[in-house]
Amino acid sequence: MQIFDQKNKAIPFIKKAFKSKITSIIEEGAEWIITPGQYGFDLWASEVIIELREEQYPHIKLSMITAFANQEENWKDERKEYYNSIKEQVDFYAEVSKQPYVGPWQFQARDQLLFHKTDGMVIFYDDEAAPSSMKFVKDRAVKLYNDSNYTFITITADDIQNAMEVEYDYIE
Repeated sequence: MQIFDQKNKAIPFIKKAFKSKITSIIEEGAEWIITPGQYGFDLWASEVIIELREEQYPHIKLSMITAFANQEENWKDERKEYYNSIKEQVDFYAEVSKQPYVGPWQFQARDQLLFHKTDGMVIFYDDEAAPSSMKFVKDRAVKLYNDSNYTFITITADDIQNAMEVEYDYIE
């Protein structure tokens, strides 16, 4: 799904689909939600966590662990402001590499850390549109799910469609 700004009409439905999935995880005892903080789904999910913390689950903590320093450095100002508004509200922030972007190994190191430090993952994934790096993450999560107690939940285009249908059925 190609979404380039915060005005896209699909974003509220992506957030709604995430909220329905993450709420059950929180109710099962999750205490920390960790995000890589990349523009798009990661930040929308962070917004949902912040809202849930304010409205219903004050115990939930949000952590942002980025692959490298100043990941937002080359973003447009609007994206930087949005990112920083989320970053200011996290309970813990860290960078896997203290350097600015050097190479893809920084993303690999971040992903390795996230898999090591988490009990599960929720990803927004579309088999047809996902870049190869996301496929790698999904495949690794599926392997951990099959080999251990790792929780793996996907949000698909169908979940977004369902969220839209529920909303429009409610309105009508």
